[in-house]
Amino acid sequence: MPTKTPGATILTDDFWNRHSNPKSGWTRLLSYPVLVFAVYARKWPLLGLTILYLAVNPVLFPAPEEESGDWMYRGVKAEQLWISEGRSVMGFGFPQVLNVAAVPVFLYGLYAAYRRKPVTTVACTVATMALKLWFVNELIRYRESNADGGDGAN
Repeated sequence: MPTKTPGATILTDDFWNRHSNPKSGWTRLLSYPVLVFAVYARKWPLLGLTILYLAVNPVLFPAPEEESGDWMYRGVKAEQLWISEGRSVMGFGFPQVLNVAAVPVFLYGLYAAYRRKPVTTVACTVATMALKLWFVNELIRYRESNADGGDGAN
């Protein structure tokens, strides 16, 4: 039984449509190394700007004019379907456990960046991104295996 996400329905179609712009997903993903670098280099204004960017990113870009085959577009649409079905993105089922595992890895990576341990910092950043990409890929597989001949996400 999937874990319910409280308030999952507050996310509007406009939010999801704008966030499905591949530029939103790809630049959001690339923001994580910038965030870690900002901590490592003690660039606090860059850290603040990166956090602000991550907060506004999902609505920063316009909605794509048409459906895209782009992997990140498909990932956002898959996440939309997943959440619309009342499933949580965090939990101990699969694939949610990938996000759960990413949290301590990411936090340890930030700690390593703050302590200026370059190898550990890079390893944790790569591992965090890999876990996130694996999670998104699993959502895409779920959406595509449950497609009802249409978009499946609306």
